[in-house]
Amino acid sequence: MSGGGTETPVVCEAASGGGGKKKDSLGTAGSPAHLIIKDLGEIHSRLLDHRPVIQGETRYFVKEFEEKRGLREMRVLENLKNMIHETNEHTLPTCRETMQDNLNQVLQRLQAATDSVCRLQQRERERNKMHNDHLIASEKQHIMQWEDFMKEQHSKRAEVDEEHRTAMERLKEQYAEMERGLAKYPAFG
Repeated sequence: MSGGGTETPVVCEAASGGGGKKKDSLGTAGSPAHLIIKDLGEIHSRLLDHRPVIQGETRYFVKEFEEKRGLREMRVLENLKNMIHETNEHTLPTCRETMQDNLNQVLQRLQAATDSVCRLQQRERERNKMHNDHLIASEKQHIMQWEDFMKEQHSKRAEVDEEHRTAMERLKEQYAEMERGLAKYPAFG
């Protein structure tokens, strides 16, 4: 594997010569048992002990990642710096000028619209005032006509009442005279 690592051989008592009886039973350093133990140690370190390899791979990965990331971040930061410079030097002044030009036009249009609305409101107020004045005058005229009508009705009523009273008196006199005429005849009396 890349990154390399040193293999740590498994130290065994038989290989290092820890006990007298074991040394006798396993044999000497060149004996087949010693070679088998040595091979078992190598197999064990390669198959089961991955720390050196993993540490080497980890160091390699971190080194590559930091180098690539550092370059990528430098490029990103450089691009951001260029974009900010471009924005500050070119885009922002252009936008500001365009905004000022368009804002002045918008303000002029807004002022014209406001003036038009004010004129329309003034005309509407004048129309409403004229209409209200006309309604008030018309109402006063109707009130006067009604009062005249009521006075006329009152005087006509007085005339009708007077005519009715006179007619009633005439009828009373006529009936009184008829009664006197009938009283002359004994059969009706």
